[in-house]
Amino acid sequence: MRILIVGGGVLGTLHAWQAVERGHDVVQLEREPEARGASVRNFGLVWVGGRAAGAELATALRARHLWERIGERVPALGFRANGSLTVARTEAELAVAEEAAEAGTERGCRLLDAAETKKLNPALGGDFRGALWCERDAAVEPRTAQPALRGALAKTGRYTWCPGREVRHLTGTGVVDDHGERHDGDLVLFCTGARNGGLVRELAGETPVRKVRLQMAQTEPLGEELTTSVADGDSFRYYPAYRGEALDTLENTQPQAETARAHRMQLLLVQRLDGSLTIGDTHEYDEPFAFDVTEDPYEHLETVAGALLGRPLPRIRRRWAGVYVQTADPGRIVHRARVAGNAFLVTGPGGRGMTCAPAIAEDTAEELDL
Repeated sequence: MRILIVGGGVLGTLHAWQAVERGHDVVQLEREPEARGASVRNFGLVWVGGRAAGAELATALRARHLWERIGERVPALGFRANGSLTVARTEAELAVAEEAAEAGTERGCRLLDAAETKKLNPALGGDFRGALWCERDAAVEPRTAQPALRGALAKTGRYTWCPGREVRHLTGTGVVDDHGERHDGDLVLFCTGARNGGLVRELAGETPVRKVRLQMAQTEPLGEELTTSVADGDSFRYYPAYRGEALDTLENTQPQAETARAHRMQLLLVQRLDGSLTIGDTHEYDEPFAFDVTEDPYEHLETVAGALLGRPLPRIRRRWAGVYVQTADPGRIVHRARVAGNAFLVTGPGGRGMTCAPAIAEDTAEELDL
């Protein structure tokens, strides 16, 4: 088959990967010269530990396996099985970590005391009680992942990348872009992320997704290796895997810091291959979103990260905001629907997009019998 993929982010690119792997020809169209949305404005986390039990966890585990296999073939992807530490600074947070470790053997979770935590990640020189270690978590390089994957796809001779082309019309045999050029294909997959207006709205109507805005930053190089990804105790409040009696006690007895509560924050800290740190993040759900970047969250993140590292965070050299879309139904991983005879929309993985994209693309291929 000849498959047209609309959208150049990680979800679209992994659908292209699946299609080419299954012997099809692929044309991938992207409205920008390069992907600029949530697919590059994220931590690059393959985050298994916090996923909800059931279908979400199974998808994340399968995606983690697929990422590793792809990384073996595409070294520029920057895949590394570095695991994660969610660091507990109080007894209430440590209790959540302990409860999660008891229930998280499938996720590769284990409770560590402070000495074990520092042995595993010597860059953590601060004062804390222990950490939840999740060995199945991993990371890739978000800014270079899509170009690396496209480079590998291009070598097959069955993949064409068409940037700077906004799809305006769907025809019975393909699409027409804003240059007036027709692209014919047997199947069209719209993987347009937060861009759900225009033709997508015309075809699909109001999709059951919501937008989320977040703020993040990147520092100068740390100067030493951060051997794992790092999260703080507020992450327990954010991810579904940690729900339980211990989390209820934490929320009742240990209120979040005012800035963290106001901006729905957690600390995530991931080292890039150049030694810098990606740090975040906030969550804003009520549109219209602000167009400016607020400074208070960054000050909070610097304080918390410095406390875990035991020294000041390196100077922040980049700040940005991004928007992703997530399914309105928390029980669904992605919204996948036919929008015309030969066209489908795949959207809404939310903060799970980088983690789950390979498995979501595999599911699409299976569902459409590719």
